[in-house]
Amino acid sequence: MLTWLLTRAKTPVFETFRESTRVYLTLLRILVPALIIVKVLEMLGFTLWLGSVLAPLMGWLGLPETVSIVWAATLLTNIYTGMVLFFEVARTEALTVAQVSVLGALMIVAHALPVEGAIARKVGAPWWLTLNLRIGGSLALAWVLHQLYRAGGWLQYPNELAWQPEYTGESLMGWALVQGQTLVTIFFVILALVTLLKLFRLLGVERVLHLLLYPFLRLLGVSRAAANTIVIGAMLGLSFGGGLLIQESRTGKLSPRDTLLAVSFLGLCHGLIEDTLLILLLGADLSAVLWARLLFAFLVIGLLSRLPPRFIKHGLQPATSR
Repeated sequence: MLTWLLTRAKTPVFETFRESTRVYLTLLRILVPALIIVKVLEMLGFTLWLGSVLAPLMGWLGLPETVSIVWAATLLTNIYTGMVLFFEVARTEALTVAQVSVLGALMIVAHALPVEGAIARKVGAPWWLTLNLRIGGSLALAWVLHQLYRAGGWLQYPNELAWQPEYTGESLMGWALVQGQTLVTIFFVILALVTLLKLFRLLGVERVLHLLLYPFLRLLGVSRAAANTIVIGAMLGLSFGGGLLIQESRTGKLSPRDTLLAVSFLGLCHGLIEDTLLILLLGADLSAVLWARLLFAFLVIGLLSRLPPRFIKHGLQPATSR
């Protein structure tokens, strides 16, 4: 009996490991060059320059200017790269949970813009729409959260990381050891994340989120086809949701209005499980990276659903032309 159980469990365990390894190796192709480039730029004084450029903006959000490099890297690459740099910044910068939550809101709404912006463009959303929606939306959400946390005195206690790389000095060798340790740890983060996502799927968590989101989308006037695509993309990520949007818009199942609402919602709120768990690892509060993000996305979609048809017509380009 024990042998039979081990044989039955072997396949899903190995599948999870293979999937995690595949994701990890893909990320390494981005993470390693990005970390080297950021380190070179830091040695050339770019970090200080970027901090001085973004300092007023970070101050406006109640953040120290040193975290600007974290968001900048996240914008250009992905959340994983931002996490690695965050651990480096957190080594010398004392942050509160409120500050990490505000930074987490920036990262979770606006990240991987070159890749995800290209996906949105294939759907029909021009670059100006993606950049304004994602960057402008992240700044607006972060500012509101900063004001609420400050006014209510909420989350103003020091942030404590569940894990942080050991500091080994300012030398290049010390830096390389720290980054190597972080990259190894990220593999186990991905392994745990993939396992957790599979567990959530087995427990029906995705189905529960679907049931919660769908009525609100329908209330805002989103069609059934668009609402289904939005919910799937919100669960699985923009890449998968974008693929569905391209297919649905090309077949004529989605109107230009539905396409605009769907791609806008997914730009602001996708990867509800994976991205949320990643930002929570930094110490951010769930109120910022899940509930506030959902509410903000619904408010934006509510406003966009009331735009005149001529704006939608000129704002979107047909996906079939790609």
